[in-house]
Amino acid sequence: MAPTSQDDLIERGVCLLGCGKMGTALLKGWLSSGIPSRSISVTEPHPSPWLKSQLDSLNVGQPKKSPAVCVIAVKPQIFLKAVEAVTAFCGTKTLILSIAAGVRLDTISEAFDHQSPVVRAMPNTPAAIGFGISALTGNEATTPYHLDMAERLMSAVGETVRIERESQMNAVTALSGSGPAYIFYMIEAMTQAAIEQGLPAKLALKLAKSTVAGAARLAIESEEDPTQLREDVTSPAGTTESALKILMNKQQGLGPLMSQTLSAATKRSEELGQVND
Repeated sequence: MAPTSQDDLIERGVCLLGCGKMGTALLKGWLSSGIPSRSISVTEPHPSPWLKSQLDSLNVGQPKKSPAVCVIAVKPQIFLKAVEAVTAFCGTKTLILSIAAGVRLDTISEAFDHQSPVVRAMPNTPAAIGFGISALTGNEATTPYHLDMAERLMSAVGETVRIERESQMNAVTALSGSGPAYIFYMIEAMTQAAIEQGLPAKLALKLAKSTVAGAARLAIESEEDPTQLREDVTSPAGTTESALKILMNKQQGLGPLMSQTLSAATKRSEELGQVND
């Protein structure tokens, strides 16, 4: 019987380059999903107190030779310099899985002499609590087996989706990668607006957070689309309708503002990709 991707991950191991917030979330997810600590090596020049506490069980500082996967979890601005620490350890059978925002497949492949299968993934910060979502795409050397292995690793922190073309990754970055920040700012804005209407700050914040969380959960679990869910809340000539007349203004409402927001983030993602060319 052929080994599964999980078998390969355990036997050959996983090398993690960079263990900041996202790297830590991934590492904790892998350990919880059944990948033993002996199968994971971590390269991180500035280990957190938590990572230091794992020194006895993890192989910190020395990657395994030719691991099944090398996960690159560093900032895009330092990508080329950072990967120098692991290129000598990654053979042609090592899958390179990069979560460095904006760094393109050809740039990653070139750093590993164009010989390795490469998958780009864009997770988001809810991965820290297991509710992230990651979009994946691979280069020409990537097989379905490699994508399955990448999905196994990324699904430890949430859902995964595959995109058809790498060119879509900039929009993914703008939407789901940066998206949590938009929602956090929305909570801030709702809270401040409620305070201006007379609510105490703590109560306003609690109501705003719970409302956003509850609405998101309903949108995920309901079989109805968001348009129908919005209409279900909106009574004719009621308070919600009055509010939506402002929010849905075609010139100054949320729609055109969100279009500008994602456009700016997409453009910046494209620029980050060019930095590493």
